Amino acid sequence: MAATLTYTINEATKKVSCKSVLTVGRDKSSDIVLVDLMVSRNHAMIRRIGNNDYYLIDGGSSNGSYVNQQRVATPKLLKHGDRISIGGFEFLFEQDKQDIPKGDNICLQETIVNNNPEIKRITILVADIRGFTSLSESVPIRTLTMMMNTWFNEVSDVIIANHGIVDKFIGDCVFARWEADEDEKATVINALLAAVAIHRVTQHLNTNYEEIPEKLSIGVGINTGAASMGNGAEQTALGDAVNTAFRLESATKLLGRDIVLSETTYRHLPAALWETNAQKIKVKGKRDPVRIIAFDFSQVQPILELAQKNTKN
Repeated sequence: MAATLTYTINEATKKVSCKSVLTVGRDKSSDIVLVDLMVSRNHAMIRRIGNNDYYLIDGGSSNGSYVNQQRVATPKLLKHGDRISIGGFEFLFEQDKQDIPKGDNICLQETIVNNNPEIKRITILVADIRGFTSLSESVPIRTLTMMMNTWFNEVSDVIIANHGIVDKFIGDCVFARWEADEDEKATVINALLAAVAIHRVTQHLNTNYEEIPEKLSIGVGINTGAASMGNGAEQTALGDAVNTAFRLESATKLLGRDIVLSETTYRHLPAALWETNAQKIKVKGKRDPVRIIAFDFSQVQPILELAQKNTKN
């Protein structure tokens, strides 16, 4: 088994294997049923993303879920040895040694040199909720938790539906990738389709959570390039191509646009869409300016229609 939860109930120790989705709550339909009035009916879940990343997601419970005594407001990536507290119960999360992810929050760090790297061309999408820090200070934690977990689950689904892989969730940011060795153009179109779908998911939150003081929006950076896929089954993407995608997302704020595409990405779109719109910007960590195009979500649909039409021809 790749990951397990160990806990004590009625003086008996139990060990449960973590499957793709493991639910915890007072409701009898939960995978782990906890008879405790401090536990909500549908209190929390553990969801596997990819092969070896497990996230704890609180279901907007009244009393919260805790990892190492810290309350979870956004999906929390679990690490081997983490202790999860739900109501009066404590769980020990463990992973097999060969399945423990190597390196968290690696995306903006220096590239790690691997003696036997697997290098692949990938298209990378980074989408981030704008103004999340100020939002988290003004919205009740239960509302914030329910909202972010809705976003987390729906964003995961739309990336998979558009043939992508969720590499990481980092707080209010999603990092996804498409392997581009065979058909780079298709990965660019799929990443744009996913960006539009994530935008729609975010807009739905504005409708479903009326207590949010300001409308939520996202910024998206998309880049295509070579990356080291890391070791083991996790295959986390590392390298300059990943770092650049994160920098492009940050650039959306400075440019006042919704999406920024690098030259290696936008050149897969019809030339008519970028010949007169390309510009150079300076991004942190790059000596030379980066050529990009920037646009808003209102402009994406015509771009996709023209790109898909050209692909068919």
